Amino acid sequence: MKKVKNFNIILFGVIIGLINGFFGGGGGMVVVPLLNKMFGLEQKKAQATALFVILPISLCSTIVYMIHNSIDFATGWPVILGIVSGGVIGAQLLNKFSNNKLKGVFIFFMLLGGIVMLIR
Repeated sequence: MKKVKNFNIILFGVIIGLINGFFGGGGGMVVVPLLNKMFGLEQKKAQATALFVILPISLCSTIVYMIHNSIDFATGWPVILGIVSGGVIGAQLLNKFSNNKLKGVFIFFMLLGGIVMLIR
């Protein structure tokens, strides 16, 4: 049974890695619900764990994008400053929400992102 669980976790990781590498990020939108539903993690732990697993995936994808000269560094550096600042603030806010409210906020932003993509 443990081998099956480990296989599922590795398979899950491969799928998330493919999503993150293909879309250049966004794997967290898939990781969080799967960690929550498949592995039974509460919303806060699912979101924090998603960040933990997305970092190495993003670094690997970034290296591949750099090799292919696909990064606009002039735009990227200022965005990084904002993202780091927002990430620190967001991580602090995470602890101020209940799991149910946090799930609602997460769903809202997933829907909002989908609507924006449909409109554009």
